[in-house]
Amino acid sequence: MDYKESLLLPKTDFPMRGNLPQNEPLRYKKWDNIKVYEKMKKNRVDCSSFTLHDGPPYANGNIHIGHALNKILKDIINKFHYFDGKSIRYTPGWDCHGLPIEQKVEEKIGSEKKKILAKSKLRELCREHATKFVNIQKDEFKSLGVIADWENPYLTMDFKFEANIYRELCAIAKQGLLVQRSKPVYWSWAAQTALAEAEVEYEDKVSPSIFVAFKHQDLDASIIIWTTTPWTLPANQAIALNKDEEYVLTSDKFIVAKKLYNSLIEQGVISGIIVETIDVLKLENTKATNPLNGRDSRIIFGEHVLMDSGSGAVHTAPGHGEDDYKVSLKYGIEVIMPVDAYGKYDETIVREKLFKDADKYLGLNVFKANDLILEELGNALLKKVDIKHSYPHCWRTHTPIIFRATKQWFISIDDEYGQKNQTLRQNALEVVENLKFYPEWGRNRLKAMLEGRPDWCISRQRDWGVPIAFFRNKKTDEIVFDEKVLNFTAMIFEQHGCDAWYDMDIKDLLYPGSGLNPDDLEKTLDILDVWFDSGSTQNAVLRSGNYDAGTFPADMYLEGSDQHRGWFQSSLLTTLASSEIAPYKSILTHGFTVDEKGEKMSKSKGNVVAPDKVLKEYGSEILRLWVAMSDYQSDLKISDNILKQNGELYRKIRNTARFLLANIDGLENLVEIDKLGELDKWILEKAKKVFDEIEASFKVYEFSKGLNKLNNFLVVDLSGIYLDVCKDRLYCDKKDDIHRTASQTAMAMITKKLISTLACILTYTMDELLDFAPAIIKGDSKDIFDFEKYELPEVKSSINDELFVEAKEKFSEIKDALSKEKIIKSTLELEIVTTSEEFLALDEVESSDWFLVSKVSNVSSAEKELGSFKIENSEFKVFKATGHKCPRCWKYTSSNEDELCSRCDEVVN
Repeated sequence: MDYKESLLLPKTDFPMRGNLPQNEPLRYKKWDNIKVYEKMKKNRVDCSSFTLHDGPPYANGNIHIGHALNKILKDIINKFHYFDGKSIRYTPGWDCHGLPIEQKVEEKIGSEKKKILAKSKLRELCREHATKFVNIQKDEFKSLGVIADWENPYLTMDFKFEANIYRELCAIAKQGLLVQRSKPVYWSWAAQTALAEAEVEYEDKVSPSIFVAFKHQDLDASIIIWTTTPWTLPANQAIALNKDEEYVLTSDKFIVAKKLYNSLIEQGVISGIIVETIDVLKLENTKATNPLNGRDSRIIFGEHVLMDSGSGAVHTAPGHGEDDYKVSLKYGIEVIMPVDAYGKYDETIVREKLFKDADKYLGLNVFKANDLILEELGNALLKKVDIKHSYPHCWRTHTPIIFRATKQWFISIDDEYGQKNQTLRQNALEVVENLKFYPEWGRNRLKAMLEGRPDWCISRQRDWGVPIAFFRNKKTDEIVFDEKVLNFTAMIFEQHGCDAWYDMDIKDLLYPGSGLNPDDLEKTLDILDVWFDSGSTQNAVLRSGNYDAGTFPADMYLEGSDQHRGWFQSSLLTTLASSEIAPYKSILTHGFTVDEKGEKMSKSKGNVVAPDKVLKEYGSEILRLWVAMSDYQSDLKISDNILKQNGELYRKIRNTARFLLANIDGLENLVEIDKLGELDKWILEKAKKVFDEIEASFKVYEFSKGLNKLNNFLVVDLSGIYLDVCKDRLYCDKKDDIHRTASQTAMAMITKKLISTLACILTYTMDELLDFAPAIIKGDSKDIFDFEKYELPEVKSSINDELFVEAKEKFSEIKDALSKEKIIKSTLELEIVTTSEEFLALDEVESSDWFLVSKVSNVSSAEKELGSFKIENSEFKVFKATGHKCPRCWKYTSSNEDELCSRCDEVVN
């Protein structure tokens, strides 16, 4: 007789294969249609909140894998807090101003047309370009399963937003921290604009390393300077020495630092012996002669003169370096700036006689002048070698930059202000001490950058951005900082956008009651650094009331580790400068994406992994799992192989969940804890411990640690032991037998916990799972966003975990040997005789199911022992089962051949 129909086999319609690339977009569209984000808000009214403030990506081009990593990680963290019962707000945003967009528009229309195009028309084209990519990127982010307030994103080019950026600038001016001065700044001659530190990247460059002799005007000796920028020599105004160091005169009549004498001999710069020690203090304010142009070069002292390389005498051109500028300021030395916005020598070289033959240098790019200058130095050039070194480059044009003194707007870092009467640097460093950092090393990194940073240069000489919209009085050269005038400008920006600054006349922009004559005024035309835009989001998004964006300060800012010098700093400095408060409570940083070998991705290497390709091949769930499984605190490796491994892990999770669902089928009520079997209690105790550890890892955002624990539990304890052990009772017991429903109860509890744990990472899959879940799992939830956090009960099991697992492993070795020798086909052909009190104390069904054998007892009628093992004082002997095979459950527990065992007989008849 065929008993198959009488078995309760697993039953579920939840598909084994996810077909993610085809199915995900349909479900994501459905989420969009039912307004899931709004639903999440309604589900958490009056709950405690969590606000992750979105750092704006740049609205230019399609998203890359780094964008995907960033947005998915934010989404996982937001959802973790949501499924933990918190009310979350997540307003996504975009950086819409700045040089990259302006350059793209210029490429499109051509540089000649750009020159004659009205500024407002150019800005209109930039706005169109940004809008196009905001929409493209928005759809790409949604395809990753990221949930946000996509209907109300913040765009830095929105009129109200531009007005609030401007208001933040005015608030900083009111604190007295906005200053305009002529000072050397990073200058991109290729883009004709000043750059902030965050816009500078370091790349290798070959430069001439030269030692040059400047003849002292009073002594029969020359001072040797060392530089890698010969093009700055025409603007030399001084030579800086360190007054605390010893300087010596050599027999070949050179003055050098004693500590660097041996190095200069080894390099072949000098050859003479030391004749005497020079009294360095007597050299201050004496003069040497610049061999390039015969101009005076004053000897001064500076603490920045180090003894690690060079000659101990530093060539000082105050227009071309921060240290040079500072030390020259102390001595009242004039700044000479002979280089124009395009990085070419201008008329200054003629006027100031900076070259003997200035005409041949006029209009020449400074880097092209190096060889000519070396030629002109003649015998004064003591040594020249080409060196490869790390040199600052413009982030957009990738050309080497120059230091160039120009009139710029700065936020002062070291002026005292505000209620505490501390500097911005002091306030920022104080905040850093009290923030929470993930990972902790971020604290020292941000601290070091704040300690060493210069004043923040916030002005740019470009067109697409928020103007530094002040009126200058032409008669007095003073800036109008009248509060009513500034407020009126902000109001105009709110209504018309800041294009109004270019389109409207001064008389229409000026506050009517100002008492100023429009004819006496002119507009300032620089625009704000795009980092000031994004630094102002804390005001324009979190504090303005224009967005339902959460609480201020934000609970978290999360970006790549490069943002320690970018957005984390610009946000902190703007908020502290305007309002003396930190914008965030914690900072989380992730590394960069690299290929399998740890190499940077590039099109030329062919190792770029594009998000759209991953979605088409694997689906967003696999990408999300990759993010969660990666140790994002360092660089993240991604490749086809790595994605395949994550695909395997996904299948393991999916199939385990499917097996659980299928076996819970028909369960209507959970069995009370005290009525559960020992094996059920064992797995629940294990599960409780593991899921508590997972939650502890997730709480500190260590998702990979948590998922590795989960994977180990699913593979080893749940699938490897428990689900295997339960098959007999699930399939063969009566539907409502307590053994069966108790195991179903344990499975239902673990399923609920698995769903609420993975909902933040595999949201799509857990939502799909609920579509097929029975009421015992789903409850009243319409979808995953209604699913309430489930806590596993505290359960104590009498099973000695170590003993039971070791016994199972040792038995497995014997079983494998018997199978190999073809003595048995199934473990059900075996029985175990033991002296172990722990096993004998268990219900006989429980102990035999643990080993998947037909019987465990302390006595056997079988004669031939097939194997044995010992654990501590307990013996375990393996015999062939003495009963007959039950044709229904296949256990060897029947009294006679072809007869049902007593359990099966009771179920069937």
